[in-house]
Amino acid sequence: MIIDAIDITLEEIALTKPYTISYKTTSSIKNLVVKVVLNNGVYGLGAASVSKYVVGIDTESSYKNALAYKDELIGKNISNLFQNIDLIEKALEKDPGSRAAFNIALHDTFCKNSNLPLSQFLGQKIKPLPTSVTVGIKGVEETLEEIEDYCASGFNHIKIKLGQQIDQDIERIVKTQERFKNSIKIRIDANQGWSFNDTVKFFNTVSNVELIEQPLKVSETEECLGFSKELKKTIALDESIVTPENAITFSSKDYAGIFNIKLMKCGGISAAREIASTALAKGIDLMWGCNDESIISVSAALNVAMSYPNTKYLDLDGSFDLAKDVVVGGFEIKDGLMVPLSTAGLGVALI
Repeated sequence: MIIDAIDITLEEIALTKPYTISYKTTSSIKNLVVKVVLNNGVYGLGAASVSKYVVGIDTESSYKNALAYKDELIGKNISNLFQNIDLIEKALEKDPGSRAAFNIALHDTFCKNSNLPLSQFLGQKIKPLPTSVTVGIKGVEETLEEIEDYCASGFNHIKIKLGQQIDQDIERIVKTQERFKNSIKIRIDANQGWSFNDTVKFFNTVSNVELIEQPLKVSETEECLGFSKELKKTIALDESIVTPENAITFSSKDYAGIFNIKLMKCGGISAAREIASTALAKGIDLMWGCNDESIISVSAALNVAMSYPNTKYLDLDGSFDLAKDVVVGGFEIKDGLMVPLSTAGLGVALI
C-alpha cells in the first residue's frame, strides 16, 4: 500500500501537575503529531516531545522540520518499512524529534496495514512490569502527600526528583522511607545535579533505593568509573545515553549498571533498539523512560521495552498528567502494571 498523505500538527498541552526538576519548572508541553495515511484508508500515528536541554533542539523546531520533509514520503510503499526509515534517518539526522515521530508513525502504519500488534512485530520477550510515577522537587510534606495519592491510585514504584542540595535530598528520602516503610519502591533522579562526592554520600547514607538516575553532569560521566562496584550497579545513565554511539562508548567499561532509553532522545524505535541491543550484549539492564508525551509515543516505548529481556524498569508515566491527549488506548494499567493492548499497531485511536 502507498503513502497517500501525511498530516503534521503541533499540540500545546497543559499539565495537570506542574513540576520542578533540578534545572527547570514545567507547566505545559508541546507535542509533535504525525499522521501517515495510506491509499486504502489505513493510517498510523507518531508523536514526539523533545527537550532542547538534552538533545539541542525543541519540539517546535522538530515540527518545522517535519513539515518541510513530509512530502518526501508521499508515494512510498509502506511495505518497504526499513528502506523508508533509512531515508528518514539520513534526511533528519540532526533532529531526534521529527525522526522519532516519523519512525513511530511508520511502524504503526505498517503494523496496522498488516493487522499486527506492534508487540508481536517486535517480539515480546517479557511479562508486563510496573511503571514508576514521578514526584518533582518539592518539600517533604508535599512529597509525602503526593506519594499517598499515587499509592491510593494503585502505584507503588515512585521516582523522586532530587539534585538541588544533597542534605535536603537525603532528608526527603529518609522521611519518605520512614512514612512508607517497605510498601513502596523508591527510585531517584538527580538530573545531573550532584557531584561525585554528593552521589557517594547519598549512597552511603540511604539504603533500599532501586536506582539512582544520572547523578553527574554528562560532561562528568567519566567520573562514574570511580564509583564502587555496588554503587555503579544502581546508576542509570540517562542524559549520557542519547545516541547508539553513546551506548557503545559507555558500555565499553563499567560506567553503570543501567541505561535509561528514551525514544525522544535517540530518535524513535529503530535507534532505541540499537541502544538496547548494545546493552544486552554487555549485560547492562534497561530502564525505559519518557518526557511528558502523548500516549502515542509512550505506547511505542512500552512495546519496544517489552521486546528486550534485559528490560528491568519502566518509567513511562509521561502521559498521565496531560490535561488532554489526541488519542486513547495504547495500554492499560492493571495493579500498577503497564499492559499493551493487543490491537493492531500501537493500539491507539484518535479522539
